Amino acid sequence: MPRYDYVCPANGRKVEVSHGMSEGIDTWAELCERAGIDPGDTPGEAPVERGFFSAPIIGGIPSSGSGCAPGTGFS
Repeated sequence: MPRYDYVCPANGRKVEVSHGMSEGIDTWAELCERAGIDPGDTPGEAPVERGFFSAPIIGGIPSSGSGCAPGTGFS
């Protein structure tokens, strides 16, 4: 599952969570519940903004014998 960074402008905190690509988190309360963190003093209805995501690495990094030699690629 992809991991997404969310930022809460109300408190400046950045939190990383995993969820499906079609899902979204809109509020600080939703983000805290999903991440399993204490919301603190920030109002639950405070909006959050989704940043970039990173897909999980499956099978590790390719070895040098995988056909992915340096300098080979699209031109």
